[in-house]
Amino acid sequence: METELNSSLATPTPEALLNRRVDPEPVEIVNATSTSPLLLVCEHAGREIPENLGTLGLTDEQLALHIAYDIGTERLSRELAQAFGCTLILQRYSRLVFDCNRPPETAQSIPLISDKIRIPGNHDQSISARTARRSEIFEPFAAACNAHIARQSVRFTYSIHSFTPCLNDFARPWDIGFLYRHPKSRGEDLLRLATRLWPEMTIGDNEPYRIEDESDWYIPVCAERRQIPHSLIEVRNDLLLTDDGCQEWSGRLHDLLSHFMDINDATHP
Repeated sequence: METELNSSLATPTPEALLNRRVDPEPVEIVNATSTSPLLLVCEHAGREIPENLGTLGLTDEQLALHIAYDIGTERLSRELAQAFGCTLILQRYSRLVFDCNRPPETAQSIPLISDKIRIPGNHDQSISARTARRSEIFEPFAAACNAHIARQSVRFTYSIHSFTPCLNDFARPWDIGFLYRHPKSRGEDLLRLATRLWPEMTIGDNEPYRIEDESDWYIPVCAERRQIPHSLIEVRNDLLLTDDGCQEWSGRLHDLLSHFMDINDATHP
């Protein structure tokens, strides 16, 4: 009896989080049966919040900021998926509920503060409440990523993000940044091609931040382990505020990735 009690205390039963009658599924897979060599992922596409969590104690204005989601990336990634006819994995819930591009066991996965804004609904969470967020938000997303990147047809993968022009009072002047670290990513080759195609742009090499095991999930866990060309692509979000801006950047990235994949296939058959 004592052993059973201790086991129950150590691994509490998760509290129910999603109300399936009103809350959307956490993951949307676009072109799920595509045989394209390209797999796209958008971890911070959505800003949904489960009904049970209300607004996390934030105002509508705060929930429209970059702290809640990557502004413009859903539209951008959908247009890219349509142009390539490739699979796209979209995460629908706000990263303030659970950040699916963070190692799930870290405190960053349910942030208490983001860009100096306190997230009241993330404080004083029970272990079971945190476990429910992980099991109902992160784990379905992780399962989809692991399943699709394992397909033999997939030979390239890119994670689509956007970043705010200023974070914690630090200006971030890049139009776009390419994040990579593994030699098999061929990220440096992609960066050089972008620099040649877009000489007028300010392009970040591992900016506005770097891939780290402690702060990133998809690239270290999925892309690097598969050892195929990849990068986390960051577009400055003020360039994605309009439909025209998203279309413009979709066209640019389509040209860049198409050219890069053609070159890679020719040199690495």
